[in-house]
Amino acid sequence: MERSQLGLVFNEVPELYDRVRPGYPDDLFTDLAGLSGIGPGSPVLEVGAGTGQATRSLAALGCEVTALEPGPEMAALARDRLAALGSVHIEQSSFEAWDDHGVRFDAIVAASSWHWVDPAVGWLRAHELLLPGGWLALLGHMVVRRADEPEMYAETADLHEKFSPGNPGWGHPPLEEEARAIEQVWDASFFEEPVVHWYPTVQWFDGRGFADHLSSTSLYRKLDPSVREPLLDAIAERIRTRMGDRAARRYLTVLRAGRRRER
Repeated sequence: MERSQLGLVFNEVPELYDRVRPGYPDDLFTDLAGLSGIGPGSPVLEVGAGTGQATRSLAALGCEVTALEPGPEMAALARDRLAALGSVHIEQSSFEAWDDHGVRFDAIVAASSWHWVDPAVGWLRAHELLLPGGWLALLGHMVVRRADEPEMYAETADLHEKFSPGNPGWGHPPLEEEARAIEQVWDASFFEEPVVHWYPTVQWFDGRGFADHLSSTSLYRKLDPSVREPLLDAIAERIRTRMGDRAARRYLTVLRAGRRRER
């Protein structure tokens, strides 16, 4: 499945995505505002807004947000969720195809979406759309585990292999210190070296809730439903019977923000 097509799988389940996917801590946006200087009246472009989880926090800073979302159902739900915010304008478009009409921005923010953007287009286009001194901010969640805590993938490895054998996506999440060491792609020809902030976060689920959460992720959405649904049912039952019907989804949430390089 191509990058652009895979990025649209969330459009199949917008309500589920909105309900189960993690948001971003308030401290992250406070730090972003302190770094970039964005605030009341600042024009900000959001890439891949989804259902508006990060959009709402940008609007709370007082920014004038143009939010791009390629999925029609996701964009419609975001408009509904954010209808009361006059400072937000949602457009259904990919970042690559969007007609900017010559508008330029103080910051571009991508929350768990930059990996869906074609790198041959994205870095240059972001540079072009930013005003001098503008910032690119990439937000994301890295799934991590604790060595001393039961973890869903370890408890269900046999089920994953039974229903989808040899899938390269299966495997244990890294420990937090390992996740911090993973090199992240950044184009230093267009942007200065990024400032990086980390925020440990966690979601707690019962078995059915964890299965619903997994169903909202690309790794599981791209499975054939005849594989995905029995796998998720088995995972929910395993968490219920073997983990006391309570499991953590731990993240290392990250903010990487760099200033536009003047060329």
